[in-house]
Amino acid sequence: MAPPPSQRAPQNYPQPMPQSYGSRAVDSNDAARLRRVMVPLVQAMDNPCRLEQVKVGIINQNEINAANAGNCQFYVTMGLLRRASDDQLRGVLAHELAHQDLGHVAKAQVLGATISALGAGLQTIFPLAGAVAPIAGELAVRTYGRNEEFNADMHGVDILRRAGYSKEVMVDSLSWLRRISGDQGGGFLSTHPGLDDRIATIQHLR
Repeated sequence: MAPPPSQRAPQNYPQPMPQSYGSRAVDSNDAARLRRVMVPLVQAMDNPCRLEQVKVGIINQNEINAANAGNCQFYVTMGLLRRASDDQLRGVLAHELAHQDLGHVAKAQVLGATISALGAGLQTIFPLAGAVAPIAGELAVRTYGRNEEFNADMHGVDILRRAGYSKEVMVDSLSWLRRISGDQGGGFLSTHPGLDDRIATIQHLR
């Protein structure tokens, strides 16, 4: 049985300034956190990826971003992992899983990384044990169309609700991204435009 929906109101979390993460590995606690947040969302998809099929690459990049790479493969940046709360991470991942579930064409690539580095860096989400070496490179995502983004938001809310969370998780995630990135910010905002309209649309959902 799914846990009861989250009743927590959106909160303002103090955000540290961006920093350089060097070649520091993602430790076992971070890996466990990523698995804990992501697995229930994967299981709530319309067409769930098999858990042993899901792979996540962690990009050694300060900007906050995430992307669907297709075939149940996803990328998240170190900036996202280091600065997002669990619910903020949950909302971002639900959005990217929705792109996968809806069959949207994958638009992610990692600039400056070799094929062998990408292959070694993509880790299966379950089981995921021990430290994970981040991928050196820059996550570049071509922008989805307006309708695709709105549909991914709506379906992301469906995924969250099935996993036992409210639409406020998505609202909080998008509001947080807008606050820390600014209207002209890079990262997630540069590839996921129109946050004001999207937040308003989600808020009007029943």
